Amino acid sequence: MCRLPTTERPDSLNTTVMPGILLGDVLPNFDAETTIGKIKFHEFLGNSWGILFSHPRDFTPVCTTELARAAKLHDEFKKRDVKMIALSIDSVEDHLKWSEDIMSFNQDKACCPMPFPIIADDKRELSVLLGMLDPDERDKDGLPLTARCVFVVGPDKRLKLSILYPATTGRNFDEILRAIDSLQLTATKKVATPVDWKPGQEVMVIPSLSDEDANKHFPAGFTLKEVPSGKKYIRYTKP
Repeated sequence: MCRLPTTERPDSLNTTVMPGILLGDVLPNFDAETTIGKIKFHEFLGNSWGILFSHPRDFTPVCTTELARAAKLHDEFKKRDVKMIALSIDSVEDHLKWSEDIMSFNQDKACCPMPFPIIADDKRELSVLLGMLDPDERDKDGLPLTARCVFVVGPDKRLKLSILYPATTGRNFDEILRAIDSLQLTATKKVATPVDWKPGQEVMVIPSLSDEDANKHFPAGFTLKEVPSGKKYIRYTKP
């Protein structure tokens, strides 16, 4: 999750308990103003997977590089049936102006519109609802900024993965795509992906599957990694 529930909120927003979103939770079907107009989150996703990623502020350097990279990878997300949507704590008007900078980052000039919307959360209502605020990073008025949260949502609208970066550290979108590949594979097969796994590589048979059942599920069989304990729990197979 992006932030565990707390009993306090940063001083400037000290009104109620800050909620958090846990793995397996259904994300709220919130209304939001965006650069493509007003949306309702669940309807925006439809039956697709989704990724919601937040940004501390418009017209900031790290955020600009992140959104430019995300825009460049839009076709990769689309290929995986993942709808993209960003959030930042500024207005739609600011988002639209900022989008020109973002789309020009990898070009000499802005070549085309942003391929995904940005949510306007200038009142920080959605950031509070989803537990996205970073109490250690504040703007010139002392208000907390949003952290760099990543929420990957399944077609069932439940949170499948969350990653939290501080405002000062940019995300790795190649890793996010790799994680989505793992999520989508393991959602349909009784496997887990090992460290540094990439699509096409061997995967691991989940521990709850007996050897007998594993042979039924995986016609090519599996290989066992011998370890000093003698326990036969590290089993590799082809996806």
